[in-house]
Order: sequence, then structure tokens, then C-alpha cells
Amino acid sequence: MNKALFLIFIPFIMSVSKIVIFNFNSNSTISDWQVIDDVVMGGKSKGNFKLNDNGFGEFSGVVSLENNGGFSSLRYGFEALRIEGLSNIVLKVKGDGNTYQLRIKDAANKSYSYMSEFSTKENEWQDIRIPLKSMFPVFRGRKLEKDNFSADEIEQIVFLIGNKIGQKFKLEIDTIYLQ
Repeated sequence: MNKALFLIFIPFIMSVSKIVIFNFNSNSTISDWQVIDDVVMGGKSKGNFKLNDNGFGEFSGVVSLENNGGFSSLRYGFEALRIEGLSNIVLKVKGDGNTYQLRIKDAANKSYSYMSEFSTKENEWQDIRIPLKSMFPVFRGRKLEKDNFSADEIEQIVFLIGNKIGQKFKLEIDTIYLQ
């Protein structure tokens, strides 16, 4: 690469301050989003995901503790995003007062993910900023003896509700991005 061309790319590379993972709107295609409930283990929870009338992603349903159940999750896998230089994941969400988990994977085929909890305010839009390095490794709800997240890529995000209580839930999602 000649020196002049290289110098043109430096400001572009250095100016990346935000990568949008998903921005919901009335034209969004949500077929790559997948609900996974505790029914995979015999539970009776029921989650739903749709694009609502306002163009936001809406994850809602009921968490049941029957048959040793207790969670509902919403998964989105995508082509690996390089995240070098970015240190936070930001969620613009409207919640219901419940606590949720955000889980991420640097490789979709890993058995464990990195997790952080976030609390929502009832019927109020919030910008939730989660430092990536604060996300710790978990497998089936148990914290692992591994280092916190430090990878250069992300391939999957998961919203999960599982607060050890039977409850209804509703989380609206506007935007998810890295900053």
C-alpha cells in the first residue's frame, strides 16, 4: 500500500466510535432472533418476540417455575463483529421494572457466555451502558473460574430473564450498539 493511501485510511480507522448491532424499526427483519425457553429442559415458561406496532423489538411472556423451569431468553447471532477500541455495549430499552441479563459470546459455538445483569424501570426508556470488561463468564447460570470478557469479536447476544420467581415480563428494544 502506498504511503498516501495509508494516510487516508488512518483517520477512518481511528474515527470508529460506534458499531450498531441492531437498530429496530418498522422495516426490521427479525427472523434471525430466536426465543429459547426452559421448555428445552422440561419447564413451562413461554417467551415471545415480535416487532410491535411502534417498530421496536418486543420480548415478552411468562416465566414459570413449574417442572424446575425459570427462564426465557432471546438470542441473536450474527457475523463476527470486530470490537477493537470499543469498550461498552449500550442498550436502548423500555422495561417493566424487572431485572434482565445480557449475555454475549465472542464465538457462537462456545458452551459458555459472558453475562451482566441490568435493571429496568417500568414503562421508561433507558440507555443501559455495560462495560464489556465487567461481563463475567457463566455456564447454565453458574459463574466460571475464567477471566472476564476481553475478546476482539462478538458473534451473539442474548437477553435472558430468570429471577427465580414466576413472573410476566415485557422488554422493548430500540437499539443495541457497541461504543
